[in-house]
Amino acid sequence: MTGDTHVHPAWLPDAAFAALGSRRTLVIGEGLLVDTVVRELEAACARHGGAVHHREDPPHPHEFDLIMAVHSAAGALAAQAPGDLGTEGYAVARSDGTTLVLAAAPAGLLHGLFHLVRAGEAAFADAHPPAVHRPALARRMLDHWDNIDVHPVMGHVERGYAGGSIFWQGGGLTRDLDRVARYARLLAACGVNAVTVNNVNVHATEATLLTDRLADVATLADVLRPYGITTHLSVSFAAPRTVGGLPTADPLDLAVRDWWARTTRRVYEAIPDFGGYVVKADSEGQPGPSGYGRSHADGANTLAEALAPHGGVVHWRAFVYDHRQDWRDRGTDRARAAYDHFAPLDGQFDDNVILQVKYGPIDFQPREPVSPVIAAMPHTRLAVELQVTQEYTGQQRHVCYLAPLWREVLDFAPWGDEPPTVADVVARSGGLVAVSNVGDDAYWTGHPLAQANLYAFGRLAWDPGADPAAVLDEWIGLTFPAAGGDGTLRRILHDLMDDSWSVYEQYTAPLGIGFMVRPGTHYGPDVDGYEYTPWGTYHFADRDGIGVDRSRATGTGFAGQYPPHWAYVYESPRTCPDELLLFFHHVGYGHVLHSGETVIQHIYDTHFAGAERTVAMRRRWADAAGLVDDDLHARVSERLDEQVRSAAEWRDQVNTYFLRKSGVPDAYGRTIH
Repeated sequence: MTGDTHVHPAWLPDAAFAALGSRRTLVIGEGLLVDTVVRELEAACARHGGAVHHREDPPHPHEFDLIMAVHSAAGALAAQAPGDLGTEGYAVARSDGTTLVLAAAPAGLLHGLFHLVRAGEAAFADAHPPAVHRPALARRMLDHWDNIDVHPVMGHVERGYAGGSIFWQGGGLTRDLDRVARYARLLAACGVNAVTVNNVNVHATEATLLTDRLADVATLADVLRPYGITTHLSVSFAAPRTVGGLPTADPLDLAVRDWWARTTRRVYEAIPDFGGYVVKADSEGQPGPSGYGRSHADGANTLAEALAPHGGVVHWRAFVYDHRQDWRDRGTDRARAAYDHFAPLDGQFDDNVILQVKYGPIDFQPREPVSPVIAAMPHTRLAVELQVTQEYTGQQRHVCYLAPLWREVLDFAPWGDEPPTVADVVARSGGLVAVSNVGDDAYWTGHPLAQANLYAFGRLAWDPGADPAAVLDEWIGLTFPAAGGDGTLRRILHDLMDDSWSVYEQYTAPLGIGFMVRPGTHYGPDVDGYEYTPWGTYHFADRDGIGVDRSRATGTGFAGQYPPHWAYVYESPRTCPDELLLFFHHVGYGHVLHSGETVIQHIYDTHFAGAERTVAMRRRWADAAGLVDDDLHARVSERLDEQVRSAAEWRDQVNTYFLRKSGVPDAYGRTIH
C-alpha cells in the first residue's frame, strides 16, 4: 500500500520492505489476515523485483527464500513450530538458505510479517533454530478521543495536537477510508490490536454511534479488520435514556438491562468481531450509576451482562474524582479518589469487566507515583492506561520520548522491590491502553518525532521488557532508512530523544509537583493556575515551603493506600525518593534532598539546565539538514524553536515565582527575573 505522497509513511516507508520485496516468498494459509500478508508482499515484490506465491505446501520448499505458513495448513513444515504460539505468536527459523515463519493462526502470520520488516536483511542472514515470539499482553489498545461534531473548546480531537480526526469529518464518517487503512497498517506493524474510535466524553452526536450511526462504526471496523485491529466504542452510561427513550438509566432497572442487551445484540449483528464498550462514568460531569444510588460494579456489570454472550468486554475507567473541591480544605485529595471509589469493590465486577486505571493517581503528569489501585484489586481485571498524546508533556510541540517513563511504570513492583510488576499484573488481566496521539496531520502526530511515542507504545505493549533505547533505535531505522549510512542521523536522533523526558521534567515540574500549567489549554507555565480552583490543589506553595502532605501521620493518608513496603517508603521525607518528594510531603525550601541539594536550589538548577538543554537539542538537529526530507527537517526545526521558547518561559516563571515565595537567592547568582 503506497497511499498519497503527502502523508508521511511513518515507520513503513517503501524502503523498509526492500529485504522482503527482493526475494521469492511462499505463503501457506487462508483467511482475511493471510490475504493481507499476501497483499503486502505482492506490493513489496512489485517495487523490489521479488515474487510471491500463495498456494499449497509445495514438494520442493527450498526453491523459496522465505516461507510464511499457518502451521495447520503447512504439512510437514508444521513440525518446526515449537510450543504453543497462541493466536498472535509466531516462530522464525532459518536453515538451508530459507527463512521460515510459522504461526498457529493468521494473526500470528501478520505479526511475523512485520517482524521481518523490522529485521530487514538480518532475517535472511545467519541460520538459527526456531525462535518464538508471543505478545506478553493480549490486549494492546488505543483510545481515540475523537469527536464527530467539533467541540467548541476541545475541537475535533479532544486534547489532540495533530489536527482533526482521521475517523470523523464534516459531521460524519471520513471519506478518506484509505487513510484509516494506512493507520491500521501502522498499528499492526508495532503490535496494537484494538482501537476505540470515539471520545470517552460521549457527546450527543457521538452517543448515536451506538444506534442510528452504527453503520459508520461498522464501516470503520471493516477497514481496521484486515490488519487485525478490533473495534471498540465509547458509550454513554446514560444511553438508555438519551438515545433509547427510557425514563431512566438505572443499571438495575430491568427495562434498562433489556435495552442494553437488545442494543448490544444489534451491534454484534453489524460487527460480529466487535470488541466491546469503553465507559467514563461519574467523572468530570459524565453521568454514572451514582445518580441512581448504585455502585460502579452495578453499572459495569449491566453492560458486561449484555456483552458476555458475544464475547465482548467493557472497559470501565477508574478516572473518577470530585472536580468541585474547596481548595482551602487540605484533607481533600484528588490522588486518593480512584482507590477510595474502587478498592472496596474488588471482586464485585464480572469477569468481562476490565477496570481501566490511569498509571498515576492524578492525570498523566511528567512525574507521578504509580497508582495504588493496581495493587489494591487482585480479584478484578485491570488495564493500565497511558497517554501517548502529550497533554502535559509538551503537546507534541516538544520532543518528549515517553518510553522511558512507561518502562518505569511497567517495571514498578507494587508489593516491594521484587515481582510481580505492573507488567505482570496487566499481563494476567486487562492489558495496556493508551490515548492515541494521531490526527489528520501529514505527519500523523504533528511533530514528526512524536511518531516514536506511538510506535513505542505498541512495542512495549507487546514486550514490556523491551529497552526504550532499542525501541527508539528500531523506530529510527524503519522511519529513516538513510540512518543506516554512517550512523550520523541515528546518533543525532538518539541525542535529541533518549533523555528528552528528563529534559522536559527539568524545565517544568520539580520533584513530583504537577499541574503548573495554564488552565484550559494545559500548555505553558502558570504556577498557580489551578491552585485555587475546584479541580484540585497541587503544590500548596507558601513562604515557608512547598508540597502536598500525603502522609498517614499528618496528611491526607494517600501514602497508606499502598502495600506496606511503599507505604513505609513514601511516608517520610527521609525515605521518599527525591523525584516524588513534593508529591508526598510539604517541606521547607531549605530541606536537603538525598542528592545533597536544597529544594530551592534544585528548582533553580534544573530549570536553568533544562532550558539550556533544549537549546543544545535545537543546535544538534541543525546537523540533520540534508539527512532527512527538507519539509520534515523544517517541521522539526519549527517545533524545536517553540520548545526552546517555551522552556525559557517555564524557567523564568517557575524560578521567579519561587524566588519571590522563598526569598532565597540562587547560589550561583544567575539572572532570575
